[in-house]
Amino acid sequence: MAKKKKKSKKLTKVSKVMEEFKAGELHSGSKKGPQVTNPKQAIAIALSEQRKAKPGSVKRRKSPR
Repeated sequence: MAKKKKKSKKLTKVSKVMEEFKAGELHSGSKKGPQVTNPKQAIAIALSEQRKAKPGSVKRRKSPR
């Protein structure tokens, strides 16, 4: 018997933002801001929105310097 896995909120938020990005509807900042052209920037926007929606659910990685 296989168990069904639930999609986490993080994955659904990222997939929702990536759909907007692929459709060319994703903007940085407000809707009047510049259009997002980089997929990494789209993922960063999705994780940022997730962080604002539910604090503590997504941890920020430290960049190696």
